Amino acid sequence: MGRFQTLEEMVLATAEAVRPPERLTVAQAAEKYRYINNPGSYVGPFRNDMTPYLVQPMEVLTSVDFTGMIFVGPAQCGKSDMSLNWLTYSAVCDPADFMHIDKSQSSARDFYQRRVEKLFRDTAAVRERLLPGKHHQSTYSTKFTSGMLYTLSWPTVNELSGKPVGRLWLADYDRMDQDIGGEGSPYDLAAQRMKTFGRFGMCAAESSPSRPIENSRWMPQSPHQAPPTTGILALYNRGDRRRWYWPCLSCSAPFEPDFSLFEWPDSEDPLEAAEQVVMRCPHCSHPYRDTTHDDTGTPGKRAMNKRGFWLRDGEQFDPDNGEITGTPVRSRIASFWLKGPAAAFADWTDMTLKYLKAVQEFEATGSEEALKTTVNTDQALPYLPAGVEAERLPEELKARARDFGEKVVPEGVRFLLATVDVQKSRFECQVHGIGEHGDVWIIDRFKIRKSARLDEDDDPLPLNPGAYVEDWHLLTDQVLLRQYELGDGSGRKMQVRMMAVDSGGREGVTANAYEYWRQLRKNGQNLHRRVQLLKGEPRASAPLVRIDYPDAERKDRRAQARGEVPVMFINSNAAKDMVNNMLARTEPGGGMVHFPDWLPDWWYVELTAETKTARGWVNPGKSRNEAWDLLVYCVALAHSSKVRVPHIDWKNPPSWAAPWDENDLVSEGNNFWFDLQPKSDISLRKLAETLG
Repeated sequence: MGRFQTLEEMVLATAEAVRPPERLTVAQAAEKYRYINNPGSYVGPFRNDMTPYLVQPMEVLTSVDFTGMIFVGPAQCGKSDMSLNWLTYSAVCDPADFMHIDKSQSSARDFYQRRVEKLFRDTAAVRERLLPGKHHQSTYSTKFTSGMLYTLSWPTVNELSGKPVGRLWLADYDRMDQDIGGEGSPYDLAAQRMKTFGRFGMCAAESSPSRPIENSRWMPQSPHQAPPTTGILALYNRGDRRRWYWPCLSCSAPFEPDFSLFEWPDSEDPLEAAEQVVMRCPHCSHPYRDTTHDDTGTPGKRAMNKRGFWLRDGEQFDPDNGEITGTPVRSRIASFWLKGPAAAFADWTDMTLKYLKAVQEFEATGSEEALKTTVNTDQALPYLPAGVEAERLPEELKARARDFGEKVVPEGVRFLLATVDVQKSRFECQVHGIGEHGDVWIIDRFKIRKSARLDEDDDPLPLNPGAYVEDWHLLTDQVLLRQYELGDGSGRKMQVRMMAVDSGGREGVTANAYEYWRQLRKNGQNLHRRVQLLKGEPRASAPLVRIDYPDAERKDRRAQARGEVPVMFINSNAAKDMVNNMLARTEPGGGMVHFPDWLPDWWYVELTAETKTARGWVNPGKSRNEAWDLLVYCVALAHSSKVRVPHIDWKNPPSWAAPWDENDLVSEGNNFWFDLQPKSDISLRKLAETLG
């Protein structure tokens, strides 16, 4: 009789088969029954508050509203524990046949020896329900007194076909062959096994992503959509696409803890840089650290995870009342994507150090293996090879250059947009012509290095935008009021319609940028209406451009603003994706970029300095990239509410975008000063100064 000493004990044990299920979720059952015995790490009952992001995925496993659960996550987030907790629930609370499918036979055997046997040994409620006898327990098959059968398997046609199983778990999914014997993916084959159970069946899969992005020029159609890959992210896209958010303690806005929000100082020592890593809220830049070792007392990752919540694609969190609103995506699959920084057992310093070391290895050897590994397993992101965009060479773009005349306005240009990048001791300026349907011509590129301030010898002092607000007024005369001769030989000139200026960067730049805008507003000439300050926004889900008043929310910052300065926030990755596609276009009329033949070689090198990787657009060689950034600023400004190029009716355009003969910004070449207000609002004083 094995462990049974009497017939009564045997009858009591077999009664498990007819006992009604205990009404608990998988997460509740884990806390009630599962015991962890890892000396040196943790010994005690399983605690959901260690990994609160796993609670909702585990609750889905017993929901009749879903037949699938997909979990995308990094290493060290506890995703394997969900399978063990589901086994605990199945053995103790609600018996049903359960199949755990690992990536290979050896992996299935290792999982049994390291994890399942330990569960049987340490969790009494499960151990007591094992059917005694060696012939009832083996590496790949375990029977319980309830009649439940637990099997460990691997993805082959034979293993994934056969009799029905109501509960299936696929582990490390992306390391499986995605076409099993020519009959389909492991998930689809496994899901066939539980179809006879209807809405009581459940097929779950988990993995960190390892499949490459198949289309580098892909742009998401919804905020939570994953890039096009095979494997686990393809399954995630089938579902309702949930992401894990933290509510910011400073501004209350929700944000997704993502590696792209990490910030570390420049240092030749990667460890020194990694030890100072912080995550900044993408809305207000409030800093967060892995733990609460900093002086601010800001809660660390564990405390923020306790505040965290899942949002489905289409849902929004209202920080004012704490409610979730919106219309979520509907699916019979609940899918979850947890990014690396939120993983309970991962260390931010270690994660950052691995990335910095991998970047060093790539730059030294050209090998991307270490970089791909840390992006996939530590950050839980799909990897885009660093050389995907390398086929666009500077000489290929230069070969498209044409003779439009040097620094003149070519035919087809309706108005001019200027953009400015602020450097430590100079302004980098670029002027662009915009034509019908968003075509762009490069009109001019120049630097402003000298200020109007003089030294003791009356020589101009170097520009210092971070220290002197008066240096910013050089932009008014040398950029905003600049005029360019039309290319028709008439002698007429066109003035710049708007100027966009980067307002971020070194100490003092933001404060001086805001003060420059205020002073323009005070001079009574309405020039401030033609100046747009801008700033990059790292959130992947952010709109392409939005106008906001960050000084109203950040009174503690050095900007010294009073909620009055409009700033254009640019989704940098989305804008760069758009410019990248425009550069690929060779037919005019839909956003093609036109190059004049006078542009120097270094300009094309700057234009191709950045490549797209798993972290977005990066400058791997840290090369000069101003031509690229300035073009990105131009395209963002053109799509902003101040210009709205996609919405212009070119048959009936506004006066500043009209053909040259009717265009308000075209003059007869007498340096006439134009305001974009109605004619009656033109300053008579300025008019007199101009004509007199």
